[in-house]
Amino acid sequence: MNRSIWAWARLLGGVGILAVLLWRLGTGAFVDGLRVIDAPTLGVAFAIGVTTTVFSAWRWCLVARGLGLRLSLRGAVADYYKALFINAALPGGVLGDVDRAVQHGRDAGDVGKSVRAVVLERTAGQIVLVGVGLVVLLTVPSPVSSHLREHGQAVAVTAATLAAAAVLLVVAVGRLRSGASRWARAARTAVAEIRAGLLARGNWPGVLLASTVVLAGHLATFVVAARAAGSDASLLRLTPLMLLALLSMALPVNVGGWGPREGVTAWAFGAAGLSATQGLTISVVYGLFAFVAALPGLVVIVTRAAGRARARAAARTAMPAVPLVEIVEIAPVRPAARPVRELVGSGA
Repeated sequence: MNRSIWAWARLLGGVGILAVLLWRLGTGAFVDGLRVIDAPTLGVAFAIGVTTTVFSAWRWCLVARGLGLRLSLRGAVADYYKALFINAALPGGVLGDVDRAVQHGRDAGDVGKSVRAVVLERTAGQIVLVGVGLVVLLTVPSPVSSHLREHGQAVAVTAATLAAAAVLLVVAVGRLRSGASRWARAARTAVAEIRAGLLARGNWPGVLLASTVVLAGHLATFVVAARAAGSDASLLRLTPLMLLALLSMALPVNVGGWGPREGVTAWAFGAAGLSATQGLTISVVYGLFAFVAALPGLVVIVTRAAGRARARAAARTAMPAVPLVEIVEIAPVRPAARPVRELVGSGA
């Protein structure tokens, strides 16, 4: 029941954000988002999408292999495309990742470890995004840096609270690992898998490189969307705004990725002295680019479904025909005649 309520809350939250944007800014930004797209910009966005998908799949391979799971790059790319399309087509934005984790786990024989590999892989990308985002937002002029200067004391208190919470968490996990409870075993498993999947000497450089390339690809897609929407702002001015939009996409309140990204982009562009309507248009164009870049996932879904259908048809054809059994009427068996001596002895 609670899961159902949370799912509806996430969906309604995304719909609510889009409704507010339509109410405040009208439908013009959404219409312009469709109008400004042409074939060359779609081609560039699709090529960037191929790059980010391949590097994301490679990052998944590194983490999964670090945990002892078999995963080929070719299969990972296909599964990642499928996940991207499901994430873009269905509410929530995470159902595709759940699907690829479960399917890979069934193929590898360990669903739990496969799910944790996907969580670690996505977490690595978010860590790089948050790290780069904090550095840029704190050093480059932006609406965020302006608010930070205006509310410096509150920001300092918040930062100190978060740092203290992080220290307490590390200490708690360290003490928990020495216990024998189920939570202690889970903590030891988590720490061991983080070391093996993310921090191992042969893994972390590749994971960091892949995450950096993926982030650069998302930022490049935003730049293409901004230029298509008619924005001539410099990259230095656009980068903090784009990072804010990417950070907002981690919020679990969306409809196929739509909602928070559009709201934050409209606010950020308006707060930066640019047009909020243009910011919304850029976000719409980015969303359409992301959907087109995920379309190979639909090809993967259709191809695999057709392959399963052919396999079932071939299995039915290969089944041996059951021979018809001829029914023969069997006469009742009469009792055998008793030996002659017995008959004579009985006086018959």
